[in-house]
Amino acid sequence: MDKFIYKKSAGITALSASMTDFTYKKHSHKEYAIGVTLRGIQQYNLDGSLQLSYENGVMLFNPEQAHDGRAHDEAGLDYVMLYIEPQLLLEVMEKKDIVRFSTPIVYDNRLKQRILILSNAIFSEKDEALCSELLLSFTDSLIQTNPSTNYKKDNTFISKAKDMLHTNLDHVLKLDEICKELHLSKFQFIRLFKAHTGISPYQYFLNGKIERAKQLIEKNGDVYSAVAECGFVDLTHLNKHFKSVYGITAFEYMSHLN
Repeated sequence: MDKFIYKKSAGITALSASMTDFTYKKHSHKEYAIGVTLRGIQQYNLDGSLQLSYENGVMLFNPEQAHDGRAHDEAGLDYVMLYIEPQLLLEVMEKKDIVRFSTPIVYDNRLKQRILILSNAIFSEKDEALCSELLLSFTDSLIQTNPSTNYKKDNTFISKAKDMLHTNLDHVLKLDEICKELHLSKFQFIRLFKAHTGISPYQYFLNGKIERAKQLIEKNGDVYSAVAECGFVDLTHLNKHFKSVYGITAFEYMSHLN
C-alpha cells in the first residue's frame, strides 16, 4: 500500500513515504531534498544516470534537479525526505553562494541519524525551536561529509526563459511568445531548455504551477484559491498533477498541515 505523510516545521517539510506501485513523474523541486532509504531500494533517474539507493542510503537532490522515482522491485520501499529552502540551508551553513551536491547518494551513519532525528521531531510536532537546533546539527554533519561543490549559475538564456515561464504560471503556457522573445524556433527552444535542465519547458512550467499551488495551500489553507490562482481547470485537475509529484492530492496535503 502506498502511503505519504507530510509535516512542516521551522521552514522544513518532512515526508514519510511507503510505496510499492506508485511512480513519481519526472519533476524537480525548488528546495534541496535530502532523505534516507529505510527499507528496500529507491530507484530513480537523475542527470541521465540510473541511481539505486539501498537501505541506509542518504539521497541528495539539488534544487531544480529533475528526477523521477519508484520502488526497485515488488517488495516496495520506505523512506523519509527533508525539503529545505535554499536560502534557509545557506543561512544555516553560513554560506553566501549556492552550493550543489556532487554525489547523489552517500552512506554516512552520522548524517543518516541526524536526518532521522530531525524528521522524527517534525512528525512528532516538537517545538519549532528544537527543530531549528536539530537542523543546525544535521547541517553540521552535512558539511562534514563534504558532498558539495560551487554551483554554476544558469546562463543568461536559461535564466531569462525560466523567469518568463514563472511569470505566466496563472495562464496556459505561451510557448510561441517566449520563443519570439528569445529569437528561437519552438523546437530549438525545447531542445536547448531540456538539454540544460533535464526537463522540458512544459514540464518545468507545470512543476512551477504545482509548486506555487503547494505554497498557496501552506499559506492560506485553501485548495480552491490555489486552483484559481494557478490556472488549473478545477480541483480534479490540480489533484491529478499534484499527486504525480507529491504522492498525495492537494486536498490531502492540506489536511496533513492542519
